[in-house]
Amino acid sequence: MKTKIMFLAMIAALSAGGYITFNSYAAEAAVPAHATLGQGRLLERAKEKLGLTEVQVKQVKAVFQGERKNILALLTRMRDARTELRVAIQEDAASETTVRAAAAKVADVEADAAVERMKVFHELVPILTADQRAKLQEWQAQAGVFFDTVIDLVGERLAK
Repeated sequence: MKTKIMFLAMIAALSAGGYITFNSYAAEAAVPAHATLGQGRLLERAKEKLGLTEVQVKQVKAVFQGERKNILALLTRMRDARTELRVAIQEDAASETTVRAAAAKVADVEADAAVERMKVFHELVPILTADQRAKLQEWQAQAGVFFDTVIDLVGERLAK
C-alpha cells in the first residue's frame, strides 16, 4: 500500500513537473501555437463525459469564439509574465524583491484569468441540462480531490 502511494505521488510529481516544464517552454512559443493546443480534445472529452448534443457543442464553440480575443490576450500576458519570472529567478543578481515583483505580475494575470474563467463558466452553464450540470460538478470535484491528494502526498513525502 505504501509503495502504491509512493508510486502515485511520484507519478503526480512527474506529471506536475512535466506540466510546469511544458508551460515554461510553451511560454517561449508564439501564442497561436499553444493557444489551440488540445482544443478539440477538450471539447470531445466534455462532449463524451457530459453527453453534449451537437447543438450544445455549437453553442459552446460560440461562447469560446466570442471570448477568443480576451483569452488570447490573457495567454499572451501569462506567457510574458512567466518569462519575466523565470528570468528574474535565474538572474545572477536575483533578489527576493525582484522575484516577488515578477511573481506578483504572474499572480495578477492569474487573477484576471480566473475572472475570465468565471465569465465563460457562467456563459456555459445555461447551455447545460440539470443532469449535465450535476455531472460537471462531480467532474470538477474529482479533479479537486485529485490535486488536493497529490499536494498532501508530496507534502508528506517532503516532511520525511
